[in-house]
Amino acid sequence: MSRPVEIKALAGARALPPLILVLFHFCEGHGYRGIDQPVCHANAWDYFFTCAKWFDLPVSRGYLWVEFFFALSGFILVHVYGSQVQAFWKGKAYFSFLRARLARLYPVHLATLLSILLLIIILNQLSYVGGYLSIYHQPWAPINTWPSFVASLFLIQGWNMFPWLTWNGASWFVSVEFLLCLLFPLYLLLARGRWWMGAALIGFGVSWLTLLALNSHHGLDITYHDGIYRGMAGFAVGVGLAVLFREANKAGAAKLPSWLFHAAQLLALAYCAWATYRTGWSHTVNDLWFVTSLYLLIFLLAFDRGFLAAVFACKPLRVLGEWSYGIYMGQTFWLQAIRYFEQRWYPPADTIVFGQRFATVMWWAEPALLVVVCIAWGAVLAILIEQPANRWLRRKRA
Repeated sequence: MSRPVEIKALAGARALPPLILVLFHFCEGHGYRGIDQPVCHANAWDYFFTCAKWFDLPVSRGYLWVEFFFALSGFILVHVYGSQVQAFWKGKAYFSFLRARLARLYPVHLATLLSILLLIIILNQLSYVGGYLSIYHQPWAPINTWPSFVASLFLIQGWNMFPWLTWNGASWFVSVEFLLCLLFPLYLLLARGRWWMGAALIGFGVSWLTLLALNSHHGLDITYHDGIYRGMAGFAVGVGLAVLFREANKAGAAKLPSWLFHAAQLLALAYCAWATYRTGWSHTVNDLWFVTSLYLLIFLLAFDRGFLAAVFACKPLRVLGEWSYGIYMGQTFWLQAIRYFEQRWYPPADTIVFGQRFATVMWWAEPALLVVVCIAWGAVLAILIEQPANRWLRRKRA
């Protein structure tokens, strides 16, 4: 059975979210770039760099791009496997699907998990030799235990098993994705419905997310505890969007004039900007405004028409999209390594560098360099681990 044609705009749309997530995780640990400044300077240049709401507000919502990936995953999987419902329930297609998904998810997960283990061993050993306190012995250090390491090996660490993020903290998302893969036949059965079923799935998913945001006391920043429910809800929205997309194409959406797609994407961008800059700080129930703007963008980009779809369909963004999983999964290594560099290698904050205090220079240079390093590391993980594993699977299935 032939696979549906790749939706290039959605392939490229995966490029930017991991970069925003890297910045979010960095700023959560190192402070935002200007939102807490009591006074903004009158000089435009100083305003740009010391009252950086233009940067802080979108970055502070970085964790919400996980909703984008949960929904995108549900959308793409239904788009690809939607015609194989009976084969899934007979079992053969289901196990083939699980094998394919694990080949996509597990090799990079295992590589990054082992890289964290290696980093801990090396940095702890260096601290013993140097006679100082390792970053892993600090009060704020991540909690890494052998039971949670074993759970991570089996991809169940995000199933409400531990009251903390552990080892590669970003991998909670992959743990939930694995659970969603196990549950996928149920979602696929619901995806057989008409447009009303798609609307019902979207309404159900958004309502569930709303309840989670209301009860968490920190919006939708939900990971090790109830992250599975967050994933189920977002995935349901993606499945619903796929149903509406299929029904829209049946109704002749491909024949609509291009200006409609241009206009719809412009309005969606305006809504996304409003949700970013006009709904207050993050980690509140207002997270739902931004999340729904992401869902709208997924649906509109899926038609591969319109000016925004053309931007995301460009080759550089699609290549970056291919590296996005490696970027996301590889960030924890560098977020922890940077703590070591700050502890042992950085000069005193008041050291003059290029006529400026070192701390002033690094205020923007450090997160920028982190993003560059994470892109390079993600490319290595994608090219040397993720892609060869998929090629090996195709040979085994041939």
